[in-house]
Amino acid sequence: MSGQERAKAQREDYRYFLDIPTRWMDNDIYGHVNNVVYYSYFDTVINRFLIDEAGLDIHNGSVIGIAVESMCRFHASFAYPETIAAALRVARIGTSSVRYELALFPMDGIEPSAEGYFVHVFVGRHGGRPMAIPPAIRSALERLEI
Repeated sequence: MSGQERAKAQREDYRYFLDIPTRWMDNDIYGHVNNVVYYSYFDTVINRFLIDEAGLDIHNGSVIGIAVESMCRFHASFAYPETIAAALRVARIGTSSVRYELALFPMDGIEPSAEGYFVHVFVGRHGGRPMAIPPAIRSALERLEI
């Protein structure tokens, strides 16, 4: 395996899943989900986890997560109408930041069609300065840590 290649993660390597249906508008002229949409799937699974499992108040909370880095590696295409199993785990938790690792699986697949990562820095809603990850959010993230 060269330095650029690496083994794909498997479904069991992830700890949180969200089913995301593709939309008609996700497809591009080539008949598959456009590459930029994969990032919105990443954002969706992360924020659904933060809201449902970590208690993030996206409307009134004093802290918000800002994306500072992301990457996606494509292995196979999705197309409308297809439902995607979006998978999430946490690779690293810092004082104010977290690095998530994600994968997008076909509903019946064990290997991902796409893999990537996403880094959030938690900042104050007013002022935008980095803040320590709140305890409830940190505790939820720790449950996903690999």
